[in-house]
Amino acid sequence: MRVGFRPRLGYDGFQHNPSFPERFAHVTTLSTNAPAGRPQIAPLVIGDLVVDPPILQAPMAGFTNYAFRQIVREFGGSGLLATEMVNAKGFVWLDEQEAEHPDRLWGVADEPRPLAVQIWDNDPETLAKVGRRLVEDYRVSVVDINFGCPVRQVTEKAHSGSYLLREPDRMGRIIERVVEACAPTPVTAKTRLGCTRDKIVIHDVAQIVEGAGAAALTVHGRTAADMFRGSADWETIASIKPHLKRIPLIGNGDLDTPEKVLEAFTHFGVDGVMIARASLGKPWLFAQAAALLRGEPAPLEPSLDEQRRLMVRHFGLVVDRFGEQKGSVLMRKYACCYAQGRRGAREFRKHVATIRSSEEFFAVVERWFPSDELPSTGRQPTGSGSSCTA
Repeated sequence: MRVGFRPRLGYDGFQHNPSFPERFAHVTTLSTNAPAGRPQIAPLVIGDLVVDPPILQAPMAGFTNYAFRQIVREFGGSGLLATEMVNAKGFVWLDEQEAEHPDRLWGVADEPRPLAVQIWDNDPETLAKVGRRLVEDYRVSVVDINFGCPVRQVTEKAHSGSYLLREPDRMGRIIERVVEACAPTPVTAKTRLGCTRDKIVIHDVAQIVEGAGAAALTVHGRTAADMFRGSADWETIASIKPHLKRIPLIGNGDLDTPEKVLEAFTHFGVDGVMIARASLGKPWLFAQAAALLRGEPAPLEPSLDEQRRLMVRHFGLVVDRFGEQKGSVLMRKYACCYAQGRRGAREFRKHVATIRSSEEFFAVVERWFPSDELPSTGRQPTGSGSSCTA
């Protein structure tokens, strides 16, 4: 028998009171004893850091801020959480102006560890400087370098992210310098298979990443040209493993069910997985997948009413940080993810995309949030056009 998620607190008067709630649903996981004879998946080791379970939450621009990480952390199941990717050049500029550090570092100083921060740029010294500040001032557990973002603003305009797959040697120089600056904190790299399907360079890149001193390599199973179209190529991800002698391989792409996560380990032989877009609407996915890795049944998804309360809690965290007006606008894209794949999601998205206040948010949620499930389509939330999940 599978066990579900149960809310520990409810929001009294939600149906009748559109004002900002004082209490939000807090969700916890109930577990069962593991069936005898089921294989256990070993923890992931990144440098001196043990990541258990070996399930990582992907850094996603515009989405994986402190509010989202708090929701994931409450469900459990992710052995390593990550911030949104941080523009290293922008960080340095803010530092020089003695301005507040980027909103993408909201919560990082005080939240539980382990925690990774992902940075991007194409200059080794700039990245090294920011990496060192993250280690010294924020005491992060892992510094991750983005070599996979395919968004034009990062690639063609800034010659960073997946653009650097055209210059593997430069990737190596960047990693070497950041590793030197951040020691002993582990430095990792996240990238893609190549720039295009006819230029798969990941096997050579993997050896360069390892030789430069990175502590782990994460590979998204698409090329830069693919963006997020088509399917992730897990056969090619699996083929990378023999090219790595000392560091673990983390697979990423299309992990939208607990069963796919388990298959990544048992069939494709990766050392860890990174869950990205699917978790935006299903932050409990990590806990479901972790249960399967322990040989336990996956907990049932929260009911739609519990999911609605969870979205309300998410809204509260965002508004607490950014204020009602800005928080309401930011919540538009998060709310759309919660409705993905449900009957009535289109109408909900249409109305929630215009909210500007907590009153409007609660009115839309009460009237339009889906009340019924659609059959599973395998679709994942796509988020905003500017999102980069590499």
